[in-house]
Amino acid sequence: MPPLDSGPDRLRVDLLADGLQDPIGLTAAGDGSGRLFVNERDGVVRVIGADGRLQGRPFVDLRDRITAGGERGLLGLAFHPDFATNRRLFVHYSRAGDGSSVISELTAAPDLQTADSGSERVLLTVPDPFVNHNGGQIAFGPDGYLYIGLGDGGGGGDPLQNAQNRDALLGKILRIDVDGRDGGRPYAIPASNPFAPNGANPGGGQPEIWALGLRNPWRFSFDPDGGDLYIGDVGQSTWEEIDRQPADSAGGENYGWNVMEGRHCYNGECDQTGYVKPIAEYNHQLGCSVTGGYVYRGAAQPELQGVYVFGDFCSGIIFTLQVDEGTIDPKRVLDSGLGISAFGTDEDGEIYVVDISGGVYRVLVDG
Repeated sequence: MPPLDSGPDRLRVDLLADGLQDPIGLTAAGDGSGRLFVNERDGVVRVIGADGRLQGRPFVDLRDRITAGGERGLLGLAFHPDFATNRRLFVHYSRAGDGSSVISELTAAPDLQTADSGSERVLLTVPDPFVNHNGGQIAFGPDGYLYIGLGDGGGGGDPLQNAQNRDALLGKILRIDVDGRDGGRPYAIPASNPFAPNGANPGGGQPEIWALGLRNPWRFSFDPDGGDLYIGDVGQSTWEEIDRQPADSAGGENYGWNVMEGRHCYNGECDQTGYVKPIAEYNHQLGCSVTGGYVYRGAAQPELQGVYVFGDFCSGIIFTLQVDEGTIDPKRVLDSGLGISAFGTDEDGEIYVVDISGGVYRVLVDG
């Protein structure tokens, strides 16, 4: 169907800070400090102060345990909703030596100005058979649980069939309770997970699984207004997609990979029954690797209210979607010239874009 009204016709990006080394993620701590935290691929977390200046002292340095390069590195960073009081934060990285995906907890210093690399508590380790398709994003949902994006493990076309295998954690979004422990795990399984012992389909898959059928969910986010989950799933040969999971979902959605790529059968004809199609897609004439973004819920730019902003790593194009208008084609609003590795928001809901070459930019309405 043709594009519908997706907010402003044009956006621009204004440089906030540069001098970073391969930045691939940005988030706020929610502690009222106004700081932005940027994870660099090699394993260092840097801080942009409330004054917009990049601080010289790293927040934490994890390079001694990380293998970095290509799609490996310090892939994700998330602060506990109660970080200001409990000082807990979480990271997703590729482990030195074998490249396994590791989810760990760290503890910040009492003044919250740095984190102790020696405080690491490993929660989950997932072996990764190839160097690519590692996922990356971790984020707390409005339910207080930690969501984890894992790719299908790599190789063209998911050769190991991980994304559709409910006994594998790869090719999934996981959901865990970091405030509990059960079954010998250093975390708890939310009882409402679809494959949890008391879930809708107990024994139907690994209990950590929340959603499946994903190729490489590099970046995802929750709409602060309502809690819908938006997933940017990187495509294979032709189609990049944005998936949306409603806030009232019971989990277990299957987004189709490797049977489907976008809204299309991946290899010829296929049975599309049971697969959730993306709300938006674009082909490789416009890019080659989607970078999921955020729904704008700030106050400074009313023209962006309710608009989902995302982009493409290869082409640097920034797109928008009006989130209350159903399945639509994305609107192309800026050819940024950036290598868009991530988007992020500050404590006020303002959106930023991260350039792999070293800069962080404000995303603003142009005009």
